[in-house]
Amino acid sequence: MAFDNQTLVTEFLLQGFSENPRLEILAFCLFLFFYILAVIGNSLIIASVWVTSGLHTPMYFFLINLALLDIICTTTVVPKLLENLVKEKKTISFDECMIQLYVFSWALSSELLLFTAMAYDRYVAICRPLHYSTLMNNKICGVLVAVVWILGGLNSGMHTAMLAQLSFCGPNVIDHFFCEIPPILTLSCSSTEVNELMTLVADLFLGGGNFFLTIMSYGFIIANIFKIRSEEGKKKAFSTCSSHLMVVTMYYFAAFCAYISPSNSYSPEKGKAVAVLYTTLSPAVNPLIYTLRNKDVKAALRKLFVKLF
Repeated sequence: MAFDNQTLVTEFLLQGFSENPRLEILAFCLFLFFYILAVIGNSLIIASVWVTSGLHTPMYFFLINLALLDIICTTTVVPKLLENLVKEKKTISFDECMIQLYVFSWALSSELLLFTAMAYDRYVAICRPLHYSTLMNNKICGVLVAVVWILGGLNSGMHTAMLAQLSFCGPNVIDHFFCEIPPILTLSCSSTEVNELMTLVADLFLGGGNFFLTIMSYGFIIANIFKIRSEEGKKKAFSTCSSHLMVVTMYYFAAFCAYISPSNSYSPEKGKAVAVLYTTLSPAVNPLIYTLRNKDVKAALRKLFVKLF
């Protein structure tokens, strides 16, 4: 597959983190560890929820989709990074770069939308418990997840198509460890004003809009929890939301730091540091957050291990 972008550049060089061999060995070990942790952890969540009938509820249906998106997100970036850490010439073809950008942006956009769906699920469960089975039935959950994946794919496709139409005459060194919109825009020898505007609009819609809806949902949730008279009831209500709130806070912090800024003010060092958070650490830590703070998931994991071993 070839993208018709009228460019002289056929491949990019990914600068990565350091040219020091010792540091690259250390980076390879760390990224490999977190990648294995992310894949195994999220796969175990998917398997444990799948085989445990008691977890076939909307909350865990969304959790399966989050785990799947985490696997896609980290797998799109980290294997290529590991390959380049052991290679002398750290290259990626133009077509591979666009594919990586598309799949990664799809996963990232979909996660932001999924967080809103998960916040809505918790809002209905805590604020309108008597109507939960009606408002969050299987059909509605399926539609919500389908919308999440479709909108994420459309948003990513728009940005990738617009980026592929730019001209790249050189230099071709991406000051990053994978293909991402801000560092690629700085290399274009054609005007990127439309790309920057559409990126900002999409970020405000996906990032700002979903952030607002998520915060609004949790505002209602917290207000409703404080109305609960028993301390046990308050603790139980908070426990069903705390894990999701922790993941959302970490993810939005990284997304806003990475994307809510024009390309001419892009900082490679900050971009790399923040990217590590949402491409490697977040997918690896999310399963730990959900399992360590969720008795049902821990019980399901124990049953899964008993069946396996």
